[in-house]
Amino acid sequence: MINFEQFKSVRGLTEKLSENLETEDFVIQATEKVSPTKWHLAHTTWFFETFILQELDPDYTEFHPDFNFLFNSYYNGKGDRTERDHRGLMTRPTVRQVFAYRDHVNRGMKRFFEKTEIDQHLHDLLALGLNHEQQHQELLLTDLKFNLSLNPLYPAVLDCQEYQKSNHKGWVKIEEGLFDIGFEGEGFSYDNEHGRHKVFLESYEIAKSLVTNGEYLKFMEAGGYQDHNLWHSEGWDWVQENELDKPLYWQKQNGEFYYYTLNGFQPIAWDAPVAHVSYYEASAYAAWKGCRLPTEFEWEAAADHFDWGQRWEWTNSAYLPYPRYAKAPGAIGEYNGKFMVNQMVLRGASIATSPGHSRKTYRNFFSTPSRWQFSGIRLAK
Repeated sequence: MINFEQFKSVRGLTEKLSENLETEDFVIQATEKVSPTKWHLAHTTWFFETFILQELDPDYTEFHPDFNFLFNSYYNGKGDRTERDHRGLMTRPTVRQVFAYRDHVNRGMKRFFEKTEIDQHLHDLLALGLNHEQQHQELLLTDLKFNLSLNPLYPAVLDCQEYQKSNHKGWVKIEEGLFDIGFEGEGFSYDNEHGRHKVFLESYEIAKSLVTNGEYLKFMEAGGYQDHNLWHSEGWDWVQENELDKPLYWQKQNGEFYYYTLNGFQPIAWDAPVAHVSYYEASAYAAWKGCRLPTEFEWEAAADHFDWGQRWEWTNSAYLPYPRYAKAPGAIGEYNGKFMVNQMVLRGASIATSPGHSRKTYRNFFSTPSRWQFSGIRLAK
Protein backbone atom coordinates (compact mmCIF):
# COMPACT_ATOMS: atom_id res chain seq x y z
CA MET A 1 0.00 0.00 0.00
CA ILE A 2 1.14 3.56 -0.71
CA ASN A 3 2.77 5.33 2.22
CA PHE A 4 3.66 8.95 2.95
CA GLU A 5 7.29 8.55 1.87
CA GLN A 6 6.15 7.53 -1.62
CA PHE A 7 3.73 10.46 -1.66
CA LYS A 8 6.46 12.86 -0.58
CA SER A 9 8.91 11.53 -3.19
CA VAL A 10 6.55 12.15 -6.11
CA ARG A 11 5.51 15.56 -4.81
CA GLY A 12 9.14 16.53 -4.26
CA LEU A 13 10.07 15.84 -7.88
CA THR A 14 7.50 18.38 -9.11
CA GLU A 15 9.19 21.08 -7.10
CA LYS A 16 12.67 19.95 -8.11
CA LEU A 17 11.78 20.34 -11.79
CA SER A 18 11.06 24.01 -11.20
CA GLU A 19 13.91 24.86 -8.84
CA ASN A 20 15.95 26.77 -11.46
CA LEU A 21 13.10 29.07 -12.46
CA GLU A 22 12.83 32.75 -11.68
CA THR A 23 9.55 34.01 -10.28
CA GLU A 24 8.50 35.43 -13.65
CA ASP A 25 9.00 32.02 -15.32
CA PHE A 26 6.27 30.45 -13.19
CA VAL A 27 3.47 32.66 -14.47
CA ILE A 28 3.67 32.84 -18.26
CA GLN A 29 1.16 31.11 -20.56
CA ALA A 30 1.98 31.61 -24.23
CA THR A 31 -1.11 29.90 -25.64
CA GLU A 32 -4.27 28.21 -24.43
CA LYS A 33 -2.96 24.67 -24.90
CA VAL A 34 -0.18 25.11 -22.31
CA SER A 35 -0.39 26.08 -18.65
CA PRO A 36 1.91 28.11 -16.41
CA THR A 37 4.25 26.22 -14.10
CA LYS A 38 2.53 27.86 -11.13
CA TRP A 39 -0.79 26.40 -12.23
CA HIS A 40 0.64 22.87 -12.50
CA LEU A 41 2.06 23.18 -8.97
CA ALA A 42 -1.32 24.28 -7.66
CA HIS A 43 -3.58 21.98 -9.69
CA THR A 44 -1.78 18.81 -8.61
CA THR A 45 -2.18 20.02 -5.02
CA TRP A 46 -5.87 20.76 -5.60
CA PHE A 47 -6.34 17.13 -6.67
CA PHE A 48 -5.25 15.77 -3.27
CA GLU A 49 -7.11 18.46 -1.34
CA THR A 50 -10.33 17.94 -3.31
CA PHE A 51 -10.52 14.18 -3.77
CA ILE A 52 -8.88 13.00 -0.55
CA LEU A 53 -8.61 15.54 2.26
CA GLN A 54 -11.93 17.33 1.78
CA GLU A 55 -13.77 14.10 1.02
CA LEU A 56 -12.22 11.81 3.63
CA ASP A 57 -10.69 13.86 6.45
CA PRO A 58 -13.22 15.71 8.65
CA ASP A 59 -10.36 17.41 10.51
CA TYR A 60 -8.88 19.02 7.40
CA THR A 61 -9.12 22.81 7.00
CA GLU A 62 -9.38 24.11 3.45
CA PHE A 63 -6.44 26.33 2.47
CA HIS A 64 -8.44 28.94 0.55
CA PRO A 65 -12.11 28.92 -0.57
CA ASP A 66 -11.32 30.33 -4.04
CA PHE A 67 -8.68 27.76 -4.97
CA ASN A 68 -11.23 25.22 -6.22
CA PHE A 69 -12.35 27.75 -8.84
CA LEU A 70 -8.78 28.79 -9.70
CA PHE A 71 -7.15 25.36 -9.96
CA ASN A 72 -9.81 22.89 -11.09
CA SER A 73 -8.94 21.79 -14.63
CA TYR A 74 -11.88 20.10 -16.35
CA TYR A 75 -13.89 18.39 -13.61
CA ASN A 76 -17.43 19.65 -14.18
CA GLY A 77 -18.57 17.65 -11.16
CA LYS A 78 -16.46 19.90 -8.95
CA GLY A 79 -18.00 23.18 -10.04
CA ASP A 80 -17.08 26.22 -12.11
CA ARG A 81 -13.48 27.01 -12.90
CA THR A 82 -11.15 29.55 -14.44
CA GLU A 83 -11.15 29.60 -18.23
CA ARG A 84 -8.17 27.66 -19.52
CA ASP A 85 -6.74 30.59 -21.46
CA HIS A 86 -6.90 32.77 -18.33
CA ARG A 87 -4.50 30.67 -16.24
CA GLY A 88 -1.58 32.92 -17.17
CA LEU A 89 -3.46 36.03 -16.05
CA MET A 90 -3.47 34.98 -12.41
CA THR A 91 -0.66 37.04 -10.88
CA ARG A 92 -2.44 36.32 -7.61
CA PRO A 93 -2.18 34.01 -5.77
CA THR A 94 1.55 34.52 -5.91
CA VAL A 95 4.14 31.82 -6.47
CA ARG A 96 4.97 32.06 -2.77
CA GLN A 97 1.33 31.43 -1.87
CA VAL A 98 1.15 28.43 -4.22
CA PHE A 99 4.15 26.86 -2.51
CA ALA A 100 2.48 27.58 0.84
CA TYR A 101 -0.60 25.78 -0.53
CA ARG A 102 1.50 22.77 -1.45
CA ASP A 103 3.05 22.74 2.02
CA HIS A 104 -0.37 23.02 3.69
CA VAL A 105 -1.78 20.07 1.73
CA ASN A 106 1.39 18.01 2.20
CA ARG A 107 1.14 18.48 5.96
CA GLY A 108 -2.53 17.58 5.81
CA MET A 109 -1.70 14.43 3.87
CA LYS A 110 1.00 13.51 6.40
CA ARG A 111 -1.55 13.69 9.23
CA PHE A 112 -4.02 11.76 7.09
CA PHE A 113 -1.54 8.94 6.48
CA GLU A 114 -0.69 8.78 10.20
CA LYS A 115 -4.29 8.28 11.30
CA THR A 116 -5.83 6.40 8.38
CA GLU A 117 -5.76 2.75 7.45
CA ILE A 118 -5.10 2.49 3.73
CA ASP A 119 -7.55 0.04 2.22
CA GLN A 120 -7.61 -1.00 -1.44
CA HIS A 121 -10.05 1.73 -2.51
CA LEU A 122 -7.99 4.46 -0.86
CA HIS A 123 -4.79 2.99 -2.24
CA ASP A 124 -6.24 3.15 -5.75
CA LEU A 125 -7.30 6.77 -5.24
CA LEU A 126 -3.85 7.72 -3.93
CA ALA A 127 -2.20 5.93 -6.85
CA LEU A 128 -4.38 7.87 -9.27
CA GLY A 129 -3.41 11.12 -7.57
CA LEU A 130 0.31 10.36 -7.73
CA ASN A 131 0.13 9.24 -11.37
CA HIS A 132 -1.88 12.38 -12.11
CA GLU A 133 0.96 14.41 -10.58
CA GLN A 134 3.50 12.54 -12.69
CA GLN A 135 1.49 13.36 -15.80
CA HIS A 136 1.66 17.01 -14.82
CA GLN A 137 5.40 16.76 -14.21
CA GLU A 138 5.78 15.96 -17.89
CA LEU A 139 3.30 18.66 -18.87
CA LEU A 140 5.15 21.12 -16.66
CA LEU A 141 8.31 20.52 -18.71
CA THR A 142 6.67 20.56 -22.14
CA ASP A 143 4.54 23.60 -21.33
CA LEU A 144 7.54 25.41 -19.85
CA LYS A 145 9.58 24.67 -22.95
CA PHE A 146 6.90 26.15 -25.19
CA ASN A 147 6.53 29.22 -22.98
CA LEU A 148 10.27 29.90 -22.76
CA SER A 149 10.86 29.20 -26.46
CA LEU A 150 9.21 32.52 -27.28
CA ASN A 151 11.76 34.41 -25.19
CA PRO A 152 14.49 35.70 -27.56
CA LEU A 153 17.08 35.08 -24.82
CA TYR A 154 16.34 31.30 -25.06
CA PRO A 155 16.89 30.69 -21.34
CA ALA A 156 18.53 27.46 -20.17
CA VAL A 157 16.73 26.10 -17.10
CA LEU A 158 17.15 22.31 -17.17
CA ASP A 159 19.28 19.72 -18.92
CA CYS A 160 17.07 16.66 -19.40
CA GLN A 161 19.04 15.16 -22.32
CA GLU A 162 16.31 15.82 -24.85
CA TYR A 163 18.22 14.51 -27.87
CA GLN A 164 20.08 11.24 -27.37
CA LYS A 165 21.44 9.12 -30.19
CA SER A 166 19.73 5.83 -30.99
CA ASN A 167 21.91 3.02 -32.36
CA HIS A 168 19.19 0.57 -33.33
CA LYS A 169 18.59 -0.15 -36.99
CA GLY A 170 16.47 -2.46 -39.06
CA TRP A 171 12.97 -3.88 -38.80
CA VAL A 172 11.09 -6.35 -36.62
CA LYS A 173 8.85 -8.84 -38.45
CA ILE A 174 5.68 -9.83 -36.60
CA GLU A 175 3.76 -12.79 -38.00
CA GLU A 176 0.01 -12.67 -38.23
CA GLY A 177 -2.00 -13.94 -35.31
CA LEU A 178 -4.12 -13.10 -32.29
CA PHE A 179 -2.59 -10.77 -29.71
CA ASP A 180 -3.73 -9.80 -26.21
CA ILE A 181 -4.04 -6.02 -25.90
CA GLY A 182 -4.51 -4.02 -22.71
CA PHE A 183 -3.27 -3.98 -19.15
CA GLU A 184 -3.06 -7.12 -17.04
CA GLY A 185 -1.32 -7.78 -13.75
CA GLU A 186 -0.30 -5.88 -10.64
CA GLY A 187 0.44 -2.20 -10.28
CA PHE A 188 -1.22 0.96 -11.46
CA SER A 189 -2.94 1.47 -14.79
CA TYR A 190 -5.48 3.95 -16.13
CA ASP A 191 -9.03 2.93 -16.90
CA ASN A 192 -8.44 3.48 -20.64
CA GLU A 193 -5.99 0.55 -20.59
CA HIS A 194 -8.62 -1.82 -19.19
CA GLY A 195 -10.76 -4.26 -21.09
CA ARG A 196 -7.94 -6.57 -22.14
CA HIS A 197 -8.99 -8.18 -25.38
CA LYS A 198 -7.72 -10.09 -28.39
CA VAL A 199 -6.92 -8.41 -31.68
CA PHE A 200 -6.08 -10.17 -34.92
CA LEU A 201 -3.13 -8.60 -36.73
CA GLU A 202 -1.94 -9.46 -40.20
CA SER A 203 1.83 -9.83 -40.58
CA TYR A 204 3.73 -6.54 -40.55
CA GLU A 205 7.12 -5.01 -39.96
CA ILE A 206 7.92 -2.21 -37.54
CA ALA A 207 11.11 -0.19 -37.32
CA LYS A 208 13.50 -0.82 -34.44
CA SER A 209 14.47 2.84 -34.38
CA LEU A 210 12.69 6.17 -34.37
CA VAL A 211 13.04 8.57 -37.28
CA THR A 212 16.02 10.84 -36.65
CA ASN A 213 16.44 14.57 -37.14
CA GLY A 214 18.75 13.86 -40.07
CA GLU A 215 16.22 11.58 -41.74
CA TYR A 216 13.49 14.14 -41.24
CA LEU A 217 15.69 16.85 -42.76
CA LYS A 218 15.81 14.80 -45.98
CA PHE A 219 12.01 14.87 -46.06
CA MET A 220 12.11 18.65 -45.70
CA GLU A 221 14.79 19.05 -48.39
CA ALA A 222 12.81 16.81 -50.75
CA GLY A 223 9.89 19.23 -50.55
CA GLY A 224 7.79 17.21 -48.12
CA TYR A 225 6.05 20.29 -46.80
CA GLN A 226 5.22 21.42 -50.32
CA ASP A 227 3.79 18.14 -51.71
CA HIS A 228 0.06 17.96 -51.04
CA ASN A 229 -0.01 14.32 -52.14
CA LEU A 230 1.67 13.26 -48.89
CA TRP A 231 -0.80 14.92 -46.53
CA HIS A 232 -4.27 14.36 -45.22
CA SER A 233 -6.54 17.11 -46.54
CA GLU A 234 -6.91 18.54 -43.05
CA GLY A 235 -3.15 18.34 -42.52
CA TRP A 236 -2.45 20.10 -45.80
CA ASP A 237 -4.80 22.92 -44.80
CA TRP A 238 -2.98 23.14 -41.46
CA VAL A 239 0.42 23.38 -43.16
CA GLN A 240 -0.80 26.08 -45.53
CA GLU A 241 -2.61 28.15 -42.93
CA ASN A 242 0.36 28.12 -40.54
CA GLU A 243 3.05 28.37 -43.25
CA LEU A 244 4.98 25.45 -41.79
CA ASP A 245 8.11 23.85 -43.22
CA LYS A 246 9.89 22.31 -40.21
CA PRO A 247 9.25 20.82 -36.75
CA LEU A 248 8.40 23.00 -33.78
CA TYR A 249 11.43 24.79 -32.21
CA TRP A 250 13.65 24.44 -35.31
CA GLN A 251 15.25 27.62 -36.64
CA LYS A 252 17.74 28.29 -39.41
CA GLN A 253 20.49 30.81 -38.73
CA ASN A 254 23.41 31.56 -41.05
CA GLY A 255 22.57 28.49 -43.11
CA GLU A 256 22.59 26.11 -40.13
CA PHE A 257 19.70 24.54 -38.21
CA TYR A 258 19.28 24.95 -34.45
CA TYR A 259 16.48 24.22 -32.01
CA TYR A 260 15.43 25.48 -28.64
CA THR A 261 15.77 23.06 -25.73
CA LEU A 262 15.21 23.51 -22.00
CA ASN A 263 19.00 23.70 -21.87
CA GLY A 264 19.04 26.65 -24.28
CA PHE A 265 19.53 27.14 -28.02
CA GLN A 266 21.49 24.21 -29.47
CA PRO A 267 22.77 22.94 -32.84
CA ILE A 268 20.57 20.09 -34.03
CA ALA A 269 21.80 16.58 -33.23
CA TRP A 270 21.14 14.86 -36.54
CA ASP A 271 21.43 11.29 -35.23
CA ALA A 272 18.89 11.85 -32.41
CA PRO A 273 15.16 11.10 -32.81
CA VAL A 274 13.10 13.93 -34.23
CA ALA A 275 10.67 15.48 -31.73
CA HIS A 276 7.79 17.93 -31.64
CA VAL A 277 6.07 16.78 -34.82
CA SER A 278 2.30 16.53 -35.21
CA TYR A 279 0.29 13.53 -36.31
CA TYR A 280 -0.07 15.26 -39.68
CA GLU A 281 3.71 15.53 -40.06
CA ALA A 282 4.33 11.98 -38.84
CA SER A 283 1.81 10.60 -41.33
CA ALA A 284 3.17 12.69 -44.22
CA TYR A 285 6.73 11.56 -43.48
CA ALA A 286 5.60 7.92 -43.40
CA ALA A 287 3.86 8.37 -46.78
CA TRP A 288 7.02 9.94 -48.24
CA LYS A 289 8.99 6.86 -47.12
CA GLY A 290 6.45 4.50 -48.66
CA CYS A 291 5.47 3.31 -45.19
CA ARG A 292 2.79 4.09 -42.63
CA LEU A 293 2.39 4.65 -38.90
CA PRO A 294 1.69 1.53 -36.82
CA THR A 295 -1.67 1.04 -35.16
CA GLU A 296 -1.57 1.14 -31.39
CA PHE A 297 -2.22 -2.61 -31.37
CA GLU A 298 0.73 -3.30 -33.69
CA TRP A 299 2.90 -1.10 -31.49
CA GLU A 300 1.94 -2.92 -28.27
CA ALA A 301 2.31 -6.38 -29.83
CA ALA A 302 5.86 -5.55 -30.96
CA ALA A 303 7.03 -3.36 -28.07
CA ASP A 304 9.18 -6.04 -26.44
CA HIS A 305 11.27 -6.25 -29.64
CA PHE A 306 12.54 -2.66 -29.71
CA ASP A 307 13.64 0.06 -27.31
CA TRP A 308 11.15 2.80 -26.58
CA GLY A 309 10.87 5.73 -24.19
CA GLN A 310 12.60 8.68 -25.85
CA ARG A 311 9.51 9.95 -27.68
CA TRP A 312 5.77 9.58 -27.52
CA GLU A 313 5.13 7.79 -30.78
CA TRP A 314 2.19 8.67 -32.99
CA THR A 315 0.06 5.71 -34.01
CA ASN A 316 -2.58 5.43 -36.70
CA SER A 317 -5.27 4.65 -34.10
CA ALA A 318 -8.08 6.90 -32.96
CA TYR A 319 -8.49 7.17 -29.19
CA LEU A 320 -11.49 4.93 -28.48
CA PRO A 321 -12.62 2.78 -25.55
CA TYR A 322 -11.60 -0.84 -25.28
CA PRO A 323 -14.31 -3.51 -24.95
CA ARG A 324 -16.11 -3.42 -21.58
CA TYR A 325 -14.69 0.04 -20.78
CA ALA A 326 -16.63 1.71 -17.97
CA LYS A 327 -16.14 5.17 -16.51
CA ALA A 328 -15.71 5.46 -12.76
CA PRO A 329 -18.60 7.12 -10.90
CA GLY A 330 -18.45 10.80 -9.96
CA ALA A 331 -15.89 13.40 -10.96
CA ILE A 332 -13.07 10.82 -11.14
CA GLY A 333 -14.92 9.33 -14.12
CA GLU A 334 -14.13 12.51 -16.06
CA TYR A 335 -10.42 11.60 -16.12
CA ASN A 336 -10.26 9.82 -19.51
CA GLY A 337 -13.56 8.77 -21.02
CA LYS A 338 -14.91 12.14 -22.05
CA PHE A 339 -11.85 12.77 -24.23
CA MET A 340 -12.41 9.75 -26.45
CA VAL A 341 -13.21 11.79 -29.55
CA ASN A 342 -11.06 13.65 -32.11
CA GLN A 343 -7.82 12.38 -30.59
CA MET A 344 -5.08 10.04 -31.81
CA VAL A 345 -3.21 7.56 -29.61
CA LEU A 346 0.50 7.89 -28.88
CA ARG A 347 2.44 5.01 -27.35
CA GLY A 348 5.67 4.72 -25.39
CA ALA A 349 7.00 7.54 -23.22
CA SER A 350 9.40 10.44 -23.58
CA ILE A 351 12.52 11.87 -22.00
CA ALA A 352 10.18 14.10 -19.98
CA THR A 353 8.15 11.18 -18.60
CA SER A 354 8.64 10.72 -14.86
CA PRO A 355 10.46 7.63 -13.55
CA GLY A 356 8.10 4.69 -13.06
CA HIS A 357 5.35 6.28 -15.14
CA SER A 358 5.65 4.26 -18.35
CA ARG A 359 4.46 0.85 -19.52
CA LYS A 360 3.78 -0.64 -22.91
CA THR A 361 -0.01 -0.56 -22.42
CA TYR A 362 -0.06 3.19 -21.63
CA ARG A 363 -2.37 5.08 -24.01
CA ASN A 364 -1.48 8.74 -24.36
CA PHE A 365 -3.64 10.87 -26.63
CA PHE A 366 -3.52 14.27 -28.29
CA SER A 367 -5.24 16.08 -31.14
CA THR A 368 -3.75 15.76 -34.61
CA PRO A 369 -2.05 19.21 -34.80
CA SER A 370 -0.34 18.87 -31.38
CA ARG A 371 3.44 19.37 -31.46
CA TRP A 372 4.55 20.67 -28.08
CA GLN A 373 4.93 17.22 -26.54
CA PHE A 374 8.08 15.17 -27.19
CA SER A 375 6.31 13.33 -30.01
CA GLY A 376 8.15 11.34 -32.65
CA ILE A 377 7.81 8.80 -35.45
CA ARG A 378 8.24 5.03 -35.73
CA LEU A 379 7.47 3.53 -39.11
CA ALA A 380 5.59 0.38 -40.03
CA LYS A 381 4.96 -1.48 -43.26
